[in-house]
Amino acid sequence: MSSNAKLPHWDMNAIYPGLESAEFEAGFQTAIAAIDALVEQFDAHGILLRETPPPIDEETRATFETILASYNAVAVQGHTLYAYLSNLISTDSFNESAQARLSELQRHYVKMGQLYTRLTAWLGSLDVEALIAASPLAEAHAFALRQAAELAQHLMSPEEEALAAQLRLTGSGAWAKLYNNYTSQITVPLDIAGQPPTLPITAVRNLAYNPDRAIRQAAYQAELDAWKRHALPIASALNSIKGELLTLAERRRWDSPLDIALFNNNTDHETLDAMLTAAREFFPDFRRYLRAKARVLGVPQLAWYDLFAPVGESKQTWEFPQARAFIEEQFGAYSDQLAALARRAFEEHWIDAEPRDGKRGGAFCAWMRGGESRILANFQPAYGGMGTLAHELGHAYHNLARAGCTYIQRQTPMTLAETASNFCEALIQEAALAQAPPEEQLAILEASLQDACQVIVDITSRFIFETEVFEKRAARELSAEEFSAIMLAAQRETYGDGLDPEQLHPYMWAVKPHYYTVTFYNFPYMFGLLFSLGLYAQYRENPSEFKERYDSLLAATGMADAATLAARFGINVRTPDFWRASLDIIRGDIDRFEALCERVNV
Repeated sequence: MSSNAKLPHWDMNAIYPGLESAEFEAGFQTAIAAIDALVEQFDAHGILLRETPPPIDEETRATFETILASYNAVAVQGHTLYAYLSNLISTDSFNESAQARLSELQRHYVKMGQLYTRLTAWLGSLDVEALIAASPLAEAHAFALRQAAELAQHLMSPEEEALAAQLRLTGSGAWAKLYNNYTSQITVPLDIAGQPPTLPITAVRNLAYNPDRAIRQAAYQAELDAWKRHALPIASALNSIKGELLTLAERRRWDSPLDIALFNNNTDHETLDAMLTAAREFFPDFRRYLRAKARVLGVPQLAWYDLFAPVGESKQTWEFPQARAFIEEQFGAYSDQLAALARRAFEEHWIDAEPRDGKRGGAFCAWMRGGESRILANFQPAYGGMGTLAHELGHAYHNLARAGCTYIQRQTPMTLAETASNFCEALIQEAALAQAPPEEQLAILEASLQDACQVIVDITSRFIFETEVFEKRAARELSAEEFSAIMLAAQRETYGDGLDPEQLHPYMWAVKPHYYTVTFYNFPYMFGLLFSLGLYAQYRENPSEFKERYDSLLAATGMADAATLAARFGINVRTPDFWRASLDIIRGDIDRFEALCERVNV
């Protein structure tokens, strides 16, 4: 298979045969009817804020168990339908039928958000600890109930919460949809020999991996020009989304948007401060890596467009079939269950790998139903492309591990959502390094360090950016130029002399879709990488004992806070020492990278 051969598209027909099918229409109407029936059930049982807390008697216990079981069942049903439509659009934003049906579903699905708010308020009225003691179902959902009781303290009035949920469709939700659709359709004119005259912006960004520096530089400049031309509506989206959040945070009595993000990620300021302290201490090591890469490339200092440049002289191109075979083999070396998951994903066409017009950039794994997922990638025939596949398959394995959980139990925060994905990447890296000659080892380490640098250094820059944006947006809207200036300052603070300060990327705020859907999406990725590295070190020390506990940890990521789950493996995430130990693993890779640079004399 050559690099130009057609890459696989995922099969969504296993979910529904098509938008025009009777099966889809029946599923759509059934989901809407189920939501409406759930509303009636909530009304009949008086599930809303109670001024006088009801006693935890047999009637209250039975009401809770009935309502929770119904909510879990309807939420799963609606999730599958929502994921189906969203995934169709993620690979083809020109699909007007899918866009229309998703918009129609969202109008009904807003009721689920309102119902969850009512359930939260009702639980906040109860003696949750007494309920947990009285009901086995409540005990199985104990963590979620305690979180709900705390969240209830940050709710507006029922009428205000209902209105906020409705307005989100035409507010932040609409702006996020505009961002995704608009950016997925941006095409970029090019003047690069051997390239088409125009390319989707995702394909232009992929040219950052090209070995020819002139092509990388030309693509970088073309990309920046494109973002500048399209910056106005994107900046409007970001202003509106962050402005809405600030307003709601104040009305819900949160101290800051960061406090909301920490609560949603089942973690705390102490843990975040410990992790960021260790990360900042480590910046000199990453700059050492970037300077070594500059020497390899023969330039005095890396520009932004050199960050993803390949190094080494690997003869392994990692075409898709080769990547698949290697992943299945190495997953099998870990466990039969992990290998079976990978085989199923490939054989049942869960993966959409081809970059194309109308398809969103990046990669993700979407849970569909039961233990079934779909994986979006923009595959490149290089080690990094294979690493991304392994990463997303790790998410699919995590989804499989939670297949026996209820909808509420499987709600995993981003801090813990990266646990299995990064672990699977580590499996692949170790195996690839073990059998590769020095030149290919250099290329593999480079791909790994690229990712680590993004997750530690660049993620910190994005955290700094979002922090300042919220501070300034509280006073007024910001222009596209101001967003870019904040981003550049954050990049200079974090990358330091590792990159040319005049060749950075001022439009990363426009590139990253997470800013438009999640508050402070950034630090959980760092948590995920470093937490999984710590777990991987324990796996290497005692594989059999680790495997006995690992799947149960994955299944429980929605049923305890991060510190509690980490403590099961003897990890204290509230001190910098754990994070420093995980970063030491990356330091070893940097040391090895520098030594290989000298050895292969590139």
